[in-house]
Parts: sequence; structure tokens; C-alpha cells
Amino acid sequence: MTLCVMSSLLSYNSPRLFLLIMLGWLLAGCDGAQLNNPYRSEDDGKNILYSSFSERPKHLDPAIAYSSNEYALIAQIYEPPFQYHYLKRPYQLIPLTAESMPQVHYFDKSGARLADDAPVESIATSEYLITINPGIQYQPHPAFAWQNGKYAYHELVEENTQAIETLDDFPLHDSRELMAEDYVHQIKRLAHPKIHSPIAEVMKQHIVGFTDLAAELKDVPLTELRDKQIAGVQVLDKYRYKIRINGNYPQFRFWLAMPFFAPMPWEADVFYAQPGLKEKNITLDWFPIGTGPYYLAENNPNRRMIMQKNPLYHDAFYPAEGESGDYASGLLADAGGKLPFIDKVVYMLEKETIPYWNKFLQGYFDASGIASDSFDQAVQFTGEGDAQLTPMMKEKDIQLQTAVTTSIYYMGFNMLDKVIGGDSARSRKLRQAISIAIDYEEYISIFMNGRGVASQGIIPPGIYGYLPGQQGINPYVYDWQQEKVQRKSIEAARQLMTEAGYADGVDPATDEALILYFDTTSVSVDDRPRMNWFRKQFKKLGIKLVIRPTDYNRFQEKMRSGSGQLFLWGWNADYPDPENFFFLLYGPNGKVKHGGENAVNYANPEFDRLFEQMRNMQDGDERLALILQMQDILRRDAPWVFGVHPKSFSLYHGWYKNLKPMLMVNNRMKYIRIDAAERQQKRTQWNTPQWWPLLLMLIILAGLAIPAVISYRRRLHGGAE
Repeated sequence: MTLCVMSSLLSYNSPRLFLLIMLGWLLAGCDGAQLNNPYRSEDDGKNILYSSFSERPKHLDPAIAYSSNEYALIAQIYEPPFQYHYLKRPYQLIPLTAESMPQVHYFDKSGARLADDAPVESIATSEYLITINPGIQYQPHPAFAWQNGKYAYHELVEENTQAIETLDDFPLHDSRELMAEDYVHQIKRLAHPKIHSPIAEVMKQHIVGFTDLAAELKDVPLTELRDKQIAGVQVLDKYRYKIRINGNYPQFRFWLAMPFFAPMPWEADVFYAQPGLKEKNITLDWFPIGTGPYYLAENNPNRRMIMQKNPLYHDAFYPAEGESGDYASGLLADAGGKLPFIDKVVYMLEKETIPYWNKFLQGYFDASGIASDSFDQAVQFTGEGDAQLTPMMKEKDIQLQTAVTTSIYYMGFNMLDKVIGGDSARSRKLRQAISIAIDYEEYISIFMNGRGVASQGIIPPGIYGYLPGQQGINPYVYDWQQEKVQRKSIEAARQLMTEAGYADGVDPATDEALILYFDTTSVSVDDRPRMNWFRKQFKKLGIKLVIRPTDYNRFQEKMRSGSGQLFLWGWNADYPDPENFFFLLYGPNGKVKHGGENAVNYANPEFDRLFEQMRNMQDGDERLALILQMQDILRRDAPWVFGVHPKSFSLYHGWYKNLKPMLMVNNRMKYIRIDAAERQQKRTQWNTPQWWPLLLMLIILAGLAIPAVISYRRRLHGGAE
């Protein structure tokens, strides 16, 4: 829009002329354009999805990345061999780059092949044979550029990179075909000590030869990794490779759908290792290189990140089948459509929730979470406790999507601690009493706007082994009354305290209130109400809770050394199987002794025995029976206060298509479609400036000013006479 600027109001001889010019400026210069549009006007109506980020993802290397904000990007760029079906529930693995699901063969200790139905105890190793589709191409990248019979940018010297600031500064970009070798190369990268992959320790337990390779690679640069071999992983030909794992571990198929097992071309390691590039943030953590539907075209952590549609993306199509009800809800309207639907994804930096929320309401962001300070504006609860949109949201045709996440937040008891830990009846009853006293239903209401479900055990809803209703309650903390779950009374908790030797919360060793220490990284002013709430929960038992705030590095050190006592922790499912939660309390995964994910250092021989038996079984009645036994052991021992399964509340504008809760589907972006024409129409409707109040004010001001100007001119002319 062009704004008209007047040089001087006093230069006009007629007040009426001034009024006419002001009217012309408002009606002609301000022609209905959106003055608050944060994007370029030439992008209006284009097939672009707009989202945001508050903090730049730290890692985009798939061997290292492990957080949700990192997966939001890399899952659109990298492609492991398998993926989850977008529409089917329970979640179903299907091929992605692979030609079909893996062929799995079993072998005994002598190396002889076993029958497919061989007893689990006879299986020494399992072999996964994977065949990938031919013709899949990587995104264009300088690492593949070829010139004069060799790679154009594999022998850079630092002087040649002085003018290079980003990948676009390399004039040559090229591609090559995806090969089985690339998947094997990535597995070797997981084993490299310098990569520090978060799953390296887990894979040492499973992949044959992984531990030996890790030791061999201690002083080997990544650029020489291609020449190294790993005993359990082998390239068979251009499109086939196999992975051999120890024993029978059916959950390994889920790992093969994670970015950790996406392909990595050896050229990437050679290219990014060259001098002068790391200093300019030209690394794999800033510029991924994959075969997925998108590539990261711009990575500016101080402003925005942009993903562009991969021009070489292979054929992929929207699913033609799903669950019952998907057709009626419009989720199959795009069946058979070529993916991806969106040409570009723009992530804008938004550190504050209020500006982000306002831009969402104006239509400048296509989706939004709901911050606490805007929750009541967006959502209201019915008398039955069901969430629904407010009239204002409905008027804007905004969609609400809710889902209980496959995650858990809990309070952990350090089982190595002499007061709160251990296997004695005394410490167990103390933990059970605390589990009753901490009223997580109240916590969810006060601090989470009702966005959560109090946990009955370690397994969240949606994971195999979770049982709803009366059969799934934690009987050590809850009762089943009037067809619903009810937390036990505080009197029941106090009775447990008495049985544990802490009547009225008094420590017999000191004849004073029992003191427990709560280590936390919640140190801001905004965290104080929550910390005070926890103090009150313990005070109900007569316990004095001492909050020990600390920075994250110090907190991590306390966890590694086992010097903490109480703490809050959480876990998001990597894959939809109970093994991914039970392993958090498996003895050999103890954090202090083994550096594993068992942060509370729980060790119960019976639980460990059942875990080792359960994890290698296919789903069925026998496995479910073991899962229920394990749940009961954990509920009795109470190494955690089973806290909350969060419930996600997300808002989407009506032009955002193909919405379905997809807690395991990380590569969702290719399935989303935006009705850009509808979005532009709504943006114009919601954001066109309303000039009539200003116009009316100007008319009133002009009406008041004209008599004074006329009088002034008369006096001036009269004086001249």
C-alpha cells in the first residue's frame, strides 16, 4: 500500500480542500490492504504453511536429534525405511523407502536358520533383510556436485570458503540415487564415539558387532567411516542390506521407523568435515541432507526457518484407506493424491505467547497450541467435563483437536537413597503414602487447565497393555467408587505413614518433621506457585519438603551420581509398545551404575525377569498377562509417583485439512493440505483496516477547526485593510 504524505497543512488556502485531501488519502491510499501482514504480499494466496518456533532446534543430525522440536523438522527431511500409516489405529508400520516390510529370519547359536515359529529361547540372533525402492533421489546438495571428473567440493581449503556463508553460496548442487550403503553408513555413525548418539548404548545391546565397532572407531575420523565394517550389518547389493540383532527383539522394527535409522550418504560426512565450514555453521546440524519431501532452504535462528518442497522427491501418495469414520470426516478426500501437498513451510521466530496467539487469530499462523493465559478464550468445559470451543472460536471456523499423549510426567524417588529408596516395607509405605497425598487431579486442574489425565501406572492410553476403567486402576492409590476412579483419602496416606514409622510425619531419628529434598530446574518466579503446591502436598503428611533449585547441568550431574532424592522427570514414547516404558525401570538400565534411562535406579529381580521375557514376545494373551504382572509390581513398589499423561489441545483454522491425532507419526507434513484461497479470503476479512472511526474523527476535528480558521482569516484580512 502507498501512503500519501502531506507536506504542510497550513499551505492550503481552503479548509474544505484540506478535508477533501484527507478523504482522498483514506479512500484511495489506504485501499483495504492488511497493514499487519508479517509476510511478503507476493506470497498471499500461495501454497505455504505458516508455523513458528520459540527456540532453534539444537541438532538436525538424525544420529543425534531426539527432541520433539528437532523431529518436527528432520522427520520431513530424512526417510527411514519404514513409517506409520497416517490414518490407521492402532499405529501400523508400513514401508516408506523400503519395497516391503522386512523379511525376518531366526538363527540358533550355531548359526543354523530356525523356523519362523521357533521358541524364543532357541533364538540366538534375528536377521532383518531390507530392500529399498530404486530410483529415490537425494535433495540437491553441494556434497554431490561433480565437476571435471571428481567431486567439486570435497577438497576445499579454508581460503576458498571465506566468501561462503550458506549452502546457496556454492554454485553447483547435484543429487544421486539412494543406496542400501547409505543406511548401513548411518548405523555405523550411531556407533561412532564422537557422534554421541543417545541410542548408542541401547543399540549395543541389540545390533551384533555394534560394541566392537564403537571401540574400533575411538580414534577414527568420520571421513574414514565408510571403510569400516560392522559384523551385524551388511550391504548385500545396491538396494538390499541386512541387520542382525541379538536374540528375538520384535520391537526393533519400530526403531527402523525412527530418524536414527534414516540414510546418510558418506559424501555428507566428507563435505561437512572440511576446514572453514563449521565456523560458519555449515554443518549437518544446520543443513540436513535427505530424501524426504522437504529440504531446509533457510536456517536463520534469529528470524525464521524455511522448508521447501524437494524437487526430486519420489512418488508418494495419500492413503486410500483408514479407520471407520475417516471417510465421513473428510480424511479420505485426498485419497491417492500425490504428496506432498504444501510447497513451502515457513517457521517464524516467536518467543512470546501473546503475539503468537494474536497472529493465529488474525490468520497469520495456520495452527496453534493454547497457552494458559489464552485457554479460557479458546476452550470451555461442559458440565460433563468435555472440552469444546468457545463461540468466538466457532465463529472463526477454528478446529479443536485433543488427544492424550503417549507420554508420562512423574515424580521420581531415588531408589539408592537411604530414606526414600530401597526395598524395605518402611520405605515402600512411605512412597505409597506420598503417591496418595500428591493430588495430581488438583494439579491438572490448577496448572494444566484440565489438559491431562492422572496416571494409573507406567503405560499411557493408546499403548498396548493399557486397560481403561476399573480393571486398569492403581489399587494402592485409587479406589473404584460409583463407576469412576477416586483417589484414596489423606487418612489412608497418614495410616501408611504411621505403619512406616513416621506417625504425623515425625522422623523418629530426630523427633522432628521428616525432611525430604526436591531437586528441580524450575527456578523462575513463575515456577514458585507450583513449588509451593508441592510443599503443601507433603505438608498434608507432616513432611517438610525442601526445594533445591539448580541449573540443568547440575541437575543432570545429580542424576548421574545418584545424589538427588526427589525429582520430576518425563518420557515421550519412541514407539507404541509397553517395552518403551517398562525399560525405564529395568535394573540394568540404572542411571548411576549403567548410565541408562532408569533415572530412579530401581532394581527388582522379579520385575527384571518378567521384563526380559515380555520384551521378546509378540502381542497376545500371554504377553498381556506379563504386562499386568509388571504393572502391579511397580504400583506396589512405587518407585515413581505416577503423575500425568498430558492431553494435547491444538487449534487449527478451517483451511487446515487432513487433521487426525498422530502421536507416533512424525512425518505428518507431507499429508497436510492448506486451502490457500480460503485462508486469503479470511485474512482479508479479519485484517482489513476499519477506517471509518478515523474518518469520522477527522470530520469532527475538521468541523471544529473550520470556524476557527475562517475567523482567523477574517481577522487577518481585516487587519490588512
